[in-house]
Amino acid sequence: MKKKILIKYKDVDICYGDNLVLNNVQLEIAAGEFVYLLGKVGAGKSSLLKSFYHDSTIQDGVAKVLDYDMRSLKVSEIPFLRRKIGIVFQDFQLLTDRSVNENLEFVLRATGWKDKLAITEQIEDVLSQVGMRYKGHKMPHQLSGGEQQRVVIARALLNSPEMILADEPTGNLDPETGNELVDLLYNIRLSGTTVIMATHNLTWVENYPGRVIRFENEKLKEDFSIVSKPKEVQAEPKQDVFTEIQEVSGILNSESDSEPSIESDTPTV
Repeated sequence: MKKKILIKYKDVDICYGDNLVLNNVQLEIAAGEFVYLLGKVGAGKSSLLKSFYHDSTIQDGVAKVLDYDMRSLKVSEIPFLRRKIGIVFQDFQLLTDRSVNENLEFVLRATGWKDKLAITEQIEDVLSQVGMRYKGHKMPHQLSGGEQQRVVIARALLNSPEMILADEPTGNLDPETGNELVDLLYNIRLSGTTVIMATHNLTWVENYPGRVIRFENEKLKEDFSIVSKPKEVQAEPKQDVFTEIQEVSGILNSESDSEPSIESDTPTV
């Protein structure tokens, strides 16, 4: 059975401000893929990710994301597009004056949730999936960097997204913790969610099989030269990673401004 195409770009030019960042992009990404974006800082990785949720300008070509035409997308449609996308930020962007539970409750209430029991159950569900079920009462400063990033992934999962965008999600973490986070994202992908991750760390590419797309001279190029090591998949999911999220409306990811990274703006809601 042919997989659903979530992203289809043909002859696309992407600008950030008045600057052309990527030229003549040809790209298709299907449901359930794990995709690496490799390239130096400023090569356009963040601009491509931003274009998927309508925060970078698409000048020319055909651009469709989750059945939305990105060239004719109405302002009123943007929130509905973004509710289908989870974003994992490098610098966490958690509200520091609220507990983990309160951070996630804030997102749910901001997107229309009213039932207290349903909110509590949803928060417990996503925290269980990322191994943080018993840390909901903690404040962000009481958590390690890896734990905070797990909360960010839980926040991204609140809306049962069709795809997750991760921009250098391990950039602020030590190698061991970073490996745990990539492993978590990889297992989320195995449950059917597409994951697109910008990184410069070839270790992840070698250990976790996926497509590799390189950014060079304003172009995208598929890289078939990297051979990934076989990744043994457990028969049973660990830490409830595959627990089905109930179908709900979810997180409305906020826009960010600067090119080097999609995580550079204020906390998402």
